[in-house]
Amino acid sequence: MTQPSRSSVSHLLTSQYRSDAPLLTLVRLYQNDWPKLVRSFGFYLVKHSPEWARPLIIANVVDIVAQPNQHDLRELWLNGAWLGVLIVQNLPMHYLHIRAMSAATRQMEANLRSAMTQRLQELSMGFHWQRSTGVLQAKLLQDVQKIEQLTSYLFQFVPSAVLTIIIAIVITARRAPWFLLFFFATVPAAVLLIWVLRKPMRDRNHVFRKQVETMSANLSEAIKLIPVTRAHGAEAEAMHRTNQQLEAVKQAGMRLDTINAITNSSTWVTLRSFNGLCLITAAWLAYQGRYDLSAGDVVLLSGYFDTLTQSMVMILTVMPQISTGFEAIRSVGEVLECPDLEQNQEKPAIASVKGEFHFEQVSFAYPHQTHAALTNISITVPQGRTVALVGPSGAGKSTLINLVIGFLRPTQGTLYLDGQDMNNFDLRTYRRWVAVVSQDTILFEGTVRENVLYGTDNIDETRLHQAIEDANADEFIRRLPQGLDTLIGENGAKLSGGQRQRLTIARALIRDPRVLILDEATASLDTASESLIQSALYRLMAGRTTFVVAHRLSTIRRADQIVVLDQGQIVEIGTHLELLAAQGLYTNLHELQA
Repeated sequence: MTQPSRSSVSHLLTSQYRSDAPLLTLVRLYQNDWPKLVRSFGFYLVKHSPEWARPLIIANVVDIVAQPNQHDLRELWLNGAWLGVLIVQNLPMHYLHIRAMSAATRQMEANLRSAMTQRLQELSMGFHWQRSTGVLQAKLLQDVQKIEQLTSYLFQFVPSAVLTIIIAIVITARRAPWFLLFFFATVPAAVLLIWVLRKPMRDRNHVFRKQVETMSANLSEAIKLIPVTRAHGAEAEAMHRTNQQLEAVKQAGMRLDTINAITNSSTWVTLRSFNGLCLITAAWLAYQGRYDLSAGDVVLLSGYFDTLTQSMVMILTVMPQISTGFEAIRSVGEVLECPDLEQNQEKPAIASVKGEFHFEQVSFAYPHQTHAALTNISITVPQGRTVALVGPSGAGKSTLINLVIGFLRPTQGTLYLDGQDMNNFDLRTYRRWVAVVSQDTILFEGTVRENVLYGTDNIDETRLHQAIEDANADEFIRRLPQGLDTLIGENGAKLSGGQRQRLTIARALIRDPRVLILDEATASLDTASESLIQSALYRLMAGRTTFVVAHRLSTIRRADQIVVLDQGQIVEIGTHLELLAAQGLYTNLHELQA
């Protein structure tokens, strides 16, 4: 039988995930791996069997020693042999148990992380703009690990503890039925403890999880801001903010540890008190010669009551971890159950793009904001033309660009691509024809070759080298230690700003896009680098529909059309010379820069 594909598993998980039913969700996470869990549990029962047989064997040995006239010495050796076999078998059985358990849990981890990653790709950009990277990383890494640990507690420790309790009760019922009164008094006490402490444990786990997510987000941000912090001498303020968050996590963690300590100590005192009472009572009855109790029976009853109380302690001890695991399932549900999806399902793909755009009375308002970011935008961008977007901060330039990319959809009006309403298409297929070059270059920790070829397939060396040459990147790449195979560090940390930008342009060129987005592509570069980048950009823009966002007006003089935005509305449209002659907002902006 073939294993289901990772994509089908991810789809199944995202469609059946229910954070309001964490136990049912946990069962579904293993729906394709139950045979492995069953085998693992079977091996665990065999390897754990000495804990059930040991009190009986010890009781037999005690009776043999205490009553030598009634027993043969061979019985001693036989019991010893059984004990030895039970102990030795633990080694292979434990190995097989862990191997089967690991195969199931590691597959679940991979499936769940794959499902979360797939859902993150499907969620709208609004979801990502409102979430910290650190929080999402915590869900992908820490929460999934907690769910994996929950598996051991629920499918291994708890069932074995319950089985131990059953075995202890059955054997005790055969040897001294009246002794079950001690057992039946123990269980209600344990259940009462669980019922009383369940809600405080769940609430404190929830608070602690939220604090850890916030801390993860803040620490991730603090690490990214280290160059800014150091440059502005703000180390003390940064440490103050970090220490405040660490203190909040510490306090939440201490409250969680306190309730766990109360749970564990209350459990231990209660159950050990019953255990001591059981031992003294059995010994007193044997001493009085009542109920035909032998010394071995005292050991057996005390031993099985000890295993019963240990099992109850185990169940109550793992209750905080189980609560943490269920909270992790709810945390992961915040991703897998989020309804804020980019609506592409069941929409036709875009096979080709010419690059003609028409905005017809387009407006857009962000959720929970009183004023619209764009209002009644009407403009036509012919195929192959370059349009520049200018205006003061908050004018709506980025919002308009995100509409073009398809990250946002109009809340009013219609945006047409090549004469077709973009809302009617799967925008993921449209973006194969789009390339973005922004001020903030995004590279990953890999080689030059891997970064340039990212998102493309079947690119030959000739085309790769041509893209690099057109991006004016061939000269500095030849100087790198391993050329195209040189590792560039996280986000290209081993390269200069201009070099990183030229790799981004090479990546855009090799995609051969029909629609190009240039978002402040040269804003942070020195004059020499800007000259190289501009010449590469002109080659990239040739024959492609280009949207340019720029604050430096000197970089957009060649634009076919300049759109001036202010407070979400178009206030001027024209060429550079036409707008200067109009003596409007564009002229004011130009004079301020001059």
